[in-house]
Amino acid sequence: MFNPLQRVPLLLFFLALSTISAAESDTPISRFQNYLRINTAHPNPNYTSPITYLINFANSIPNLHSKVLHLTPTIPLLLLTWPGTSTPSLPSILFNSHLDSVPAEPEKWTHPPFSAHKTSDGRIFARGAQDDKCIGMQYLEAIKTIQSKDPDFKPLRNVHILYVPEEEVGGFDGMGKFVETKEFKELNVGFVMDEGQASTNDEFRVFYADRTPWHMVIKAVGTPGHGSRLYDNTAMENLMKSIEVITKFRESKFDIVKAGLAANSEVISVNPVFLKAGIPSPTGFVMNMQPSEAEAGFDIRMPPTADPQLMRKIIEEQWAPAWRNMTYEITEKGFLRDNMGCPLMTLTSDSNPWWSVFNEAVTRAGGKLSKPEILASTTDARFMRRLGIPTFGFSPMKNTPILLHDHNEFLKDTVYLEGIKVYESIIKSLSSFEGSYEHRCNAVSQQ
Repeated sequence: MFNPLQRVPLLLFFLALSTISAAESDTPISRFQNYLRINTAHPNPNYTSPITYLINFANSIPNLHSKVLHLTPTIPLLLLTWPGTSTPSLPSILFNSHLDSVPAEPEKWTHPPFSAHKTSDGRIFARGAQDDKCIGMQYLEAIKTIQSKDPDFKPLRNVHILYVPEEEVGGFDGMGKFVETKEFKELNVGFVMDEGQASTNDEFRVFYADRTPWHMVIKAVGTPGHGSRLYDNTAMENLMKSIEVITKFRESKFDIVKAGLAANSEVISVNPVFLKAGIPSPTGFVMNMQPSEAEAGFDIRMPPTADPQLMRKIIEEQWAPAWRNMTYEITEKGFLRDNMGCPLMTLTSDSNPWWSVFNEAVTRAGGKLSKPEILASTTDARFMRRLGIPTFGFSPMKNTPILLHDHNEFLKDTVYLEGIKVYESIIKSLSSFEGSYEHRCNAVSQQ
């Protein structure tokens, strides 16, 4: 368990905070800035400091209970709970965010990436400002505001706020392990909200599915020989033929996107990421020798509508056929089907009452949702959807450039404050919902 007495990693952090006046450090914006100043970037994210900071803030909110679990000896997870009045008759609501962030290159930023510098126009520059420390604090600020504005309000369902580690490196040692624990099963989760992405217009984006990465390496072998001779089925020849076929597949999918018939996230994408061949020499490569081996790596992204068996058949028969002296290896970095064999998607229609409640809550807060999307990348939501738990990805940021993982990531103070108001409506509506939901499969259309 987490030991709150282990304060050494926090020393520099709290010394920095000591320069902030008491009044300035007690606002939603300054609290957000303080959270952003904690460096949780990989490859060595600091998990102790943010958990301590969040617990201290949670302790200022009445009836909010905290619990720290260790998924491994060095990887903690924080669970906060606002108890509901109907426990345990109704499944709980879970709001998830992740503690870790991707690295930043300070020399390429206008302001230091962990300074949370706020400009005169309200832009707060920090790694994690959009991805996704914003929602991690907005959940708490929303509950704090609800209790202040409406002290008589009590949620029917348990409301859990979860802060998980390791999302940016796949989540397998974070959410992936947590969903297998008895502590998670005891939560009796009925609905989950996880991170989304910013919207560049005045509508909020919402995601009902993620794409799943496949990492594929194709290897070709062939006869080595003098660079002046022509051979059939050389390693490089066969690999180049494979790349040509893959490129045509990629172009066919991209044409669908360019024609406006599907979003980028709705098609199978494939991109080359490395080539490895040739015989090294002190000055580069031996130019008069044909190599006997050649490899290429590809990043494939599979939407839940894709047929994984069909995709494997295409790879085996067209991209890396054995008759061309080729082999391949696929590393699936996730899953496309849930535990019932259904596509890993959450319904966004009135047949899913959670969708209706969520949509109405956003509207009540003065917002509007754009057409529901499949996320082009992956989040921890996939671990929930795999269990058949309806899960939406949502980060209330509109009229905001999409800067996750980019240099100069920022979020405007007005956008952040509006997000708190949106979550006030969402948390009250979802936690008061008395209906039920039965998990059903979505229909699958092949790309």
